[in-house]
Amino acid sequence: MIISMSDILCVTNRTLCKEDFLERVEKIAANHPTGIILREKDLSEKEYKELAEKVLQLCKKYHVPCMLHSFVDAAIELRAENIHLPLHILRGLDEKTKEKFKIIGASCHSVEEAKEAEQLGCTYITAGHVFQTDCKKGLAPRGLEFLQNVCKSVSIPVYAIGGISSENMDAVRKTGAAGACVMSGLMRCENVKETMKGFEIKV
Repeated sequence: MIISMSDILCVTNRTLCKEDFLERVEKIAANHPTGIILREKDLSEKEYKELAEKVLQLCKKYHVPCMLHSFVDAAIELRAENIHLPLHILRGLDEKTKEKFKIIGASCHSVEEAKEAEQLGCTYITAGHVFQTDCKKGLAPRGLEFLQNVCKSVSIPVYAIGGISSENMDAVRKTGAAGACVMSGLMRCENVKETMKGFEIKV
């Protein structure tokens, strides 16, 4: 999918940042994650497009793929090559629209959804939530067995999402996942470089 020394996809949430959001994005991009998914679900399409333009420039500066999220028209207008979509939006895309993107990701929550996403042309998927996480309070995590079953069901890269930390990352890798998504860990940490280092494969 993406050539990188890291198997971490950063998922953004600017409301968690303790510093200027674009400064945080630049620090993350400078440490070369597999990619950055610009999620920012609370923004209008106009607001999202304005932010996305700046984030795309930062990612380009560090040669890090940026996946825009949900707003397909904004992504096309910005000539973005990559998009990440909820499954219900992906289902509504025609083939001509899909051809405008090199990388298409989708969020999946079951083996059936993973298979459907692959059939709909995804080049990777995220699967979760795997572990307990504040983002999904009150919802039971699906666990490592779920993740392993998803990985076995498709031939495209699967990235675990939900409660991923440096402590459980090795267990995630053992399921056959291509990597994992990290949001709060990278949005809130004091030192991005050290946090990214913590996710490296321990030899």
